[in-house]
Amino acid sequence: MPRKKIKTFCTNCGQELTSESEFCSNCGQKIIKKIEDESKEENLEVEKVSKNEIKEENKKVEIIINEEKQEDKVSKQEEIKKERKEKFEKSKKYIYPVIAVVLTFIICLGAFTCFYQYYLKNLVIETTKREVTVTDTGISEAVEKVYDAVVVVESYSKNKLYATGTGFVYKTDDKDAYILTNNHVIEGADEVRVVFTNNKREKVDVVGSDSYSDVALLGIDKDKIISVAEIGSSENLKLGDTTFAVGSPLDSSTYAWTVTRGVISGKNRTVAVSSSNSSVASQVMQVLQTDTAINSGNSGGPLCNSNGEVIGITNMKLASSQVEGMGFAIPIETAVKYAEKFIKGEEITYPYIGVTVADAQPTYRNPDASGVYVQAVENGSPAARGGLAKGDKILKINDVEVENSSFFKFELYKYDIGDKIEITIERDGKEKKLTITLGSKGMNA
Repeated sequence: MPRKKIKTFCTNCGQELTSESEFCSNCGQKIIKKIEDESKEENLEVEKVSKNEIKEENKKVEIIINEEKQEDKVSKQEEIKKERKEKFEKSKKYIYPVIAVVLTFIICLGAFTCFYQYYLKNLVIETTKREVTVTDTGISEAVEKVYDAVVVVESYSKNKLYATGTGFVYKTDDKDAYILTNNHVIEGADEVRVVFTNNKREKVDVVGSDSYSDVALLGIDKDKIISVAEIGSSENLKLGDTTFAVGSPLDSSTYAWTVTRGVISGKNRTVAVSSSNSSVASQVMQVLQTDTAINSGNSGGPLCNSNGEVIGITNMKLASSQVEGMGFAIPIETAVKYAEKFIKGEEITYPYIGVTVADAQPTYRNPDASGVYVQAVENGSPAARGGLAKGDKILKINDVEVENSSFFKFELYKYDIGDKIEITIERDGKEKKLTITLGSKGMNA
């Protein structure tokens, strides 16, 4: 049991008294006794101390927890920094190439901008005048320019149609219109007719023709034509330039005014032409080469450039199972030269020297025989006056070698009457040069 202590207090003045008296010695008031439980006070003191200790412990714990939290926070920050550093190190191998690509693009863009600003923007491109714009959609505008000027040429013998070809209206004057075609289209005909795109058929006159150049000119009243073709130039052509032909291949009643397209494949081609009844070349022509489709019946038709201007007259092709896309046309300048002579009524003459020549024929004893030999010389001819003799082998005309009689004639006809040429011959195993003045008599060389 806890120890009890009796305290005495004065009820009047409140003085604590130690005596056992019932009255206050100070004021004489009756004494009231009060018993306090000391153990309770002690417990309160102990409880107060315990609470303070708990508070102190809690504070310590809280401090420790805060320190641990701070350490965890620092540790997490370090881990985040470490992770970021690792990610950056990994991304470096991608970042630098990307930066390099971006910088390269910016540099190229800047360079192109400067190139365009100071060069392309001020670049002047020289072009030839084009009245027709050719696009990927085709050359329809160019075809329209020449289409109605093209005619089907019909050749009759004793009122019977035996051959057809093509032609085109070349020019007109006050009364007449003129149609160019090939000589071989109308050769042997006693009557020639033409059919226009409106299907009207008209009789025409043969103004003139020449078998060597293969050019013929037909005449008709000006009022009967539909359109006139525009003449261009073959001299300005470049390899690869677009060309097209309009003609009447095969059956003219079915395929008249067929349009075919190609390019210029070659210029100034020297082509040996065989006659219809001989496999031996009878003459040589200088022509344009094109891969524009040309078939039987196209002869005499126009070969045009991409502007719809006539640059040649289609007259032949190489026909073989081993050949495809090799057609030829007489340059328009050559055809016009002959046409103008026909209109003026001038005779077509060629220079001649008065000799008969023949190609060497291989024999059993001489299988490699080649060259051109003089078979005969006319008395008083330019050849006779120049010193040519029977049996001479002709090697050259001026500086051009002569392969056969056709090439000999081709080279000879390049000159005009009155020109002097130098002919190199072989006689008795020795070469000799002779000077000959070209005459104007006859057609044989």
